[in-house]
Amino acid sequence: MTFRILGLSTNHFRHLFGLPDNALADLGVCRYQVDSKPGFPDRIELRDLEPGETALLLNFTHQPADTPYRASHAIFIGENPLATSAELDRVPDVLASRPISLRAFDAAHMMVDADIMDGKQLASGIERFFANGEVAYLHAHFA
Repeated sequence: MTFRILGLSTNHFRHLFGLPDNALADLGVCRYQVDSKPGFPDRIELRDLEPGETALLLNFTHQPADTPYRASHAIFIGENPLATSAELDRVPDVLASRPISLRAFDAAHMMVDADIMDGKQLASGIERFFANGEVAYLHAHFA
């Protein structure tokens, strides 16, 4: 089975890049100087940011559908991403190295299955969930 894991589009965040700290704070965003690896998982490039890079911590609506599962949470993004990650049939190290909460949604954006797994098992979890014909898409979250 073929699957694709996508990072978030820079289009969601471009307006934040380079803003002064006070302007970010007015938007509820915090800037951090990365000082350890791992510790700052970038949701755009799907990698752990390197010490010395800049990260932004912000609230992101990851499930925008108007259902009971509408949800947002805090995420890190790198402030100078090169490109949105798009992995085909490969689990990026940033996911494989952490426990993952995998959630399956149908076309009506209702959750039909969920599990917590070691990131090394993510590919098999993806296959298992997509074996259910009701599943339209998945969300992977750090558990």
